[in-house]
Amino acid sequence: MRAVVFSGVDMPIEVTEVDLAPPGPGEVRVKIAAAGVCHSDLHVRRGEWAVATPLVMGHEGSGTVIEVGSGVTGLREGDHVVLSWVAPCGKCRYCVAGKEARCEVAAKVVAPNGVLQDGTSRLRRDGQMMHHYLGVSSFADFAVVPASGAIKIRDDAPLDTMALVGCAVATGVGAVMNTASVEAGATVVVIGCGGVGLSVVQGARLARAERIIAIDIQSSKTALARTMGATDEIVVSTADPVEALRDFLPNGADYVFDAIGMTSTTEQAIQMLGLGGAAVVVGLPPTGARASFEPLVLAESDQKILGSNYGSVRPAIDIPLLVDRYMSGELWLDELVSSRRPLHEAVASLDDLQRGVGLRTLLIPTL
Repeated sequence: MRAVVFSGVDMPIEVTEVDLAPPGPGEVRVKIAAAGVCHSDLHVRRGEWAVATPLVMGHEGSGTVIEVGSGVTGLREGDHVVLSWVAPCGKCRYCVAGKEARCEVAAKVVAPNGVLQDGTSRLRRDGQMMHHYLGVSSFADFAVVPASGAIKIRDDAPLDTMALVGCAVATGVGAVMNTASVEAGATVVVIGCGGVGLSVVQGARLARAERIIAIDIQSSKTALARTMGATDEIVVSTADPVEALRDFLPNGADYVFDAIGMTSTTEQAIQMLGLGGAAVVVGLPPTGARASFEPLVLAESDQKILGSNYGSVRPAIDIPLLVDRYMSGELWLDELVSSRRPLHEAVASLDDLQRGVGLRTLLIPTL
């Protein structure tokens, strides 16, 4: 099959032929319909996260099950699925407690080992083992994934657009609904209006927040946020966004979501809080990044800093519900797709993302 291969920071990303073994026990093979290009892929490209190489890139995707390994129940050939880069084991203490986003087995796959849950890889090139990215590797014609990471969805949903639910939408909406449990009437600030940030905005709208303030450096993105539920916008130029926010919320916000993950934006999120507020770190920074805050203010103001991994979702439950909300018109995902491009344009798509051009690009292997 064709796949997008990353071999190291100083080496070019290639679209090349690789071999994919059949699914093992508890696994399925999926024909990729679409793969979303995400900032997490940029972290890999820039060497900001440790990964085993060479690897097949991509972690956001959707497709059709075409082969089922032994022991798999609940999935069959022809099923439409969204790929979840957290594939819960269902047995560890976190899964038993209903907190699958913390699954101990999935965490070992997400860590820089680059293998599937049995500790081996299904990928080879010229006989050499290759690594999976986050247990998915969706920048390819096909992927072999754990069955619990292939979430069956309704057949009438547009399969390519549904790729977004596997990362950006689940992460953003889940951060509001699950991690922060935003209540009706709350005031919400969203820093960063990319695919994840706009999903946070929509989650806040669904939670019936009273004020939703969108912040970005591009006016086109804050304007789009307004169409998705934001009540106000701040375009960051030379102004201090913390001071600018006080014009809207003099006493600070109930919730501030950092959908970028830079040290500066995390610090700004904390500074924007009102009494009892919560700063939610959704965007992921480079490994080793450090942010600072004043603990006395945090304690005296009864504030919280929350980390949100994958929107604290339960993939098998939340992903089909998000698809249903799209199909009912409650969630707007088509507006998040800025382009659809063939697999061989993966590098150009990453370049565009690096420059802040567009929102989500979908790589379509059949184009």
